[in-house]
Amino acid sequence: MSTDESARAPQDFAGPRWLLPSALIHELSPDTHGAGRRPRRTARDWVVDFSCFLLSVVLGLAAATSLGDEPGLPHGFAVLDQTLGAVACAAVWLRRRWPVGLAAATVPVGLLSNTAGGAATVILFTLAVHRPFRYVAWIGGAQLALIPVFFWLRPDPDLPYAGVVAFTVLLTLTVIGWGMFVRSKRMLMLSLRERAHRAETEARLRAEQAQRLAREAIAREMHDVLAHRLTLLSVHAGALEFRPDAPREEIARAAGVIRESAHEALQDLREIIGVLRTGESDDAGGRPQPTLAALDALVAECREAGMKVTLDHRIANPAAVPASVGRTAYRIAQETLTNARKHAPGSEVTVRLAGAPGDGLTLTVTNPPPRSDVPPVPGSGQGLIGLTERATLAGGHLAHGPTPDGGFEVRCGLPWPRT
Repeated sequence: MSTDESARAPQDFAGPRWLLPSALIHELSPDTHGAGRRPRRTARDWVVDFSCFLLSVVLGLAAATSLGDEPGLPHGFAVLDQTLGAVACAAVWLRRRWPVGLAAATVPVGLLSNTAGGAATVILFTLAVHRPFRYVAWIGGAQLALIPVFFWLRPDPDLPYAGVVAFTVLLTLTVIGWGMFVRSKRMLMLSLRERAHRAETEARLRAEQAQRLAREAIAREMHDVLAHRLTLLSVHAGALEFRPDAPREEIARAAGVIRESAHEALQDLREIIGVLRTGESDDAGGRPQPTLAALDALVAECREAGMKVTLDHRIANPAAVPASVGRTAYRIAQETLTNARKHAPGSEVTVRLAGAPGDGLTLTVTNPPPRSDVPPVPGSGQGLIGLTERATLAGGHLAHGPTPDGGFEVRCGLPWPRT
């Protein structure tokens, strides 16, 4: 069985099995027995079955001793009565396997045999325990309807007709009610166990979903942070490769940027791994998170790497932007600048930021087409999917696509509620 199937299947019953009926254990642990196989009797089943058989025999013997007191009863009919009673007592051992068939067979047998009355009562009780009410209604109703007929044909020599009919009807209804009560208790136990198992399964699925969402959040964070750092490192390493004759000052500056970018990337990676180990969220204060105020520093860092970036910042007080909204806007700007550096190197990128409380925050990043053909980057488009998801989770929206002049534009709108 696979992991998913074992998660959906009810767990095996771990309690003392010999104290419970085999039918109940079969419902609690359906995989214990093979498909189509009848559950084996437990120790409790053997005790109950022997007690029921003994009770049927005792009641049958008591009825057999009264056969001689019935006036006008032929000897051959008395022998038939006792024979049917013995067969009914023996059938008590099979009542768990065929409760409906045996209960239906006791209807005509009970009309012919007085000594089979005890066995018929036991079998009717078993029917009420193991089968739905519709079976009990038909078979039990037929037995109740034949009780007056039986005592009219074979009146009791010691009791009045009305009294014995009323007593037998009351006894039959009591047995049916008792059996239905036992069945309802078993169904309640199964329902509570199934509900508890469903609750455990749902809790496990919620925990797995939370872990998956946490992993996805960390993956997005690693992509947003490390992609920016490593792209800067790649740009300066490429400059050193294609311009080995550059002045010493430029080589030293590029090497410093490479060293600083590698150091920052390792530091960010350590912080993200620290979040993984401690299990803290980004908002728990475990690692500092960038806000909208850090956008100027991001643009300055890109300019130092040789990018041409124009920042149109129309928000007077970036600190007034909610931290979650500002962080989302920063990450989107960081990723779009990284994409522009990879797909349109040397082009001038324009970043526009505007908005107000109640109107929302708008971020637009535009770049013209690249000056020369750029080889395709493997895995292109995954970052934009992540940015769209990030904006949606923040309650906003993101759209991207080519511009009429062949460039590319990313437009993002984020909610900025009034304070």
